[in-house]
Amino acid sequence: MGFGQRPALVIVDIIRAFTDPDMPLGSNLDAEVAATNQLIDACRRNGVPLFFTTTAYDDAGLKDGGVWVLKQKGAATLRSGTPAVELDLRLHHEAGDALIVKKYASCFFGTDLLSRLVAHGCDTVLITGCTTSGCVRGTAVDAVQNGFRPIVVRDAVNDRSKAAHEQSLFDLQAKYCDVVGTQEVLEYLDGLQGGQTRPQH
Repeated sequence: MGFGQRPALVIVDIIRAFTDPDMPLGSNLDAEVAATNQLIDACRRNGVPLFFTTTAYDDAGLKDGGVWVLKQKGAATLRSGTPAVELDLRLHHEAGDALIVKKYASCFFGTDLLSRLVAHGCDTVLITGCTTSGCVRGTAVDAVQNGFRPIVVRDAVNDRSKAAHEQSLFDLQAKYCDVVGTQEVLEYLDGLQGGQTRPQH
C-alpha cells in the first residue's frame, strides 16, 4: 500500500517488562531499541508526531484487564506505578511526548490514539516495538481497519518467540500492512517536505 503523506510513529510497549530479559515477559531487544531511536530522531527532525505506549493495570485484582488476563498470565507483572511499566530508559523519550496507557493488545482499543491521529491529519502509522505477534500485530490490524496505512518496521519489532515473530511478519505483510526496514523508513522520513511527501505505490 506504500507510504502516505502524513505519518505518525507509534512506539509500542518498549517498556522494562518487555526489554529486561530477567522479567517474565522480557527478552533482549537491544537492537530494536537502537533502531527505534533512529526513527524517533528522524521524526523529531521532520516534525512527525510520536506516540509512546505502555500497558498498565490499576486494579489490584486485574479487573481492568478483563478476561484477557486469564489467558495472558504475565499481565500480572504490568502493575501501574511499578518499574515494569515504565518506558525503557534508553529510548529517546522527552518530557511532553505523548504516552498512551492501554489495557489490551491494540494501541487503538480503549484509548484516544485514533482521535489523536485524526487531529494530526495522519494517513500513515509507522509501528515499532513489541511484541510482534501481540501488540504490534493488534495495532497494525486496527490501523488498517481505521483507514490508515500501517508500516511495521521489520528490524524495530520483535517477540519472545522467533517463530511467532517470523510468522507474524509474514502474515502482516500478506494481509494488513507493509513490512519494511529501518533504512527505507528513514529515507522516507527525511524526504518529507513540510510534513508531506508523495504517496508511494
